[in-house]
Amino acid sequence: MNGKVVIITGASSGIGRALAKELYSRGALLSLGARRIDRLEALKTELNDPGFLCVETDVAQEADCKNLIDLTIKKYGRIDILINNAGISMRALFKDMDLEVMRRLMDVNFFGTVYCTKFALPYLLESKGSLVGVISIAGHVGLPGRTAYSASKFAVRGFLDTIRIENLHSGLHVLVAAPGFTASEVRKVALTANGTPQGETPRNEEAMMSAETCAYHIAEAIRKRKRELILTFTEGKFTVFLGKFFPALLDRLTYNHMAKEPDSHME
Repeated sequence: MNGKVVIITGASSGIGRALAKELYSRGALLSLGARRIDRLEALKTELNDPGFLCVETDVAQEADCKNLIDLTIKKYGRIDILINNAGISMRALFKDMDLEVMRRLMDVNFFGTVYCTKFALPYLLESKGSLVGVISIAGHVGLPGRTAYSASKFAVRGFLDTIRIENLHSGLHVLVAAPGFTASEVRKVALTANGTPQGETPRNEEAMMSAETCAYHIAEAIRKRKRELILTFTEGKFTVFLGKFFPALLDRLTYNHMAKEPDSHME
């Protein structure tokens, strides 16, 4: 990673922030994008390095994504790694959910990845670099109460898998990373049925994998140029295995697991 130019979206908190610190420790040159620019600037202070690039970026806006890529090229002259990490979640049954919530999730999680990839791809092809999408186990199995979230993550996985095949002989590395439940702010700001943040997480965050552990594994997968990363055994690898060979059983297990959440509204 030493000397590699790395763009990370959604770098103000959670996995994105942990990735920034992990890759910085490995010598990467950072370009960080997030809506909360104050948090990005605070990370400069924490790392005692005023030199890396911080760009106020709403990935749902095509122009913001282009600006992030353009400013990165202006500062560093190249892009070696793009990590599409920015994302939001939601929690509501589809029958109760405003359609605007679906649009918002797709705008941020899916189209944010599409926009940044579109503008960065020429430079990644030139450097034979790495294109990374941070999805979720929800991108492998439909999670009840997370309809829009699962849909957006499935879409990202399909998009990046196709980009990989299109560029099979170009030297481009494409990684789709699927963490299991990871401790972060994502559930606190998850959208409810009417689009307002839920405020409190319905899950025990202390029992989850830390963002730092997740970031380490993603960094290692980039270094090894893996095509796929599925984290945790029970919620990750075993779930994907069941989905391939025992899908009806996985449906029942997933329903029963998610129904245990407070206020799941699942009968």
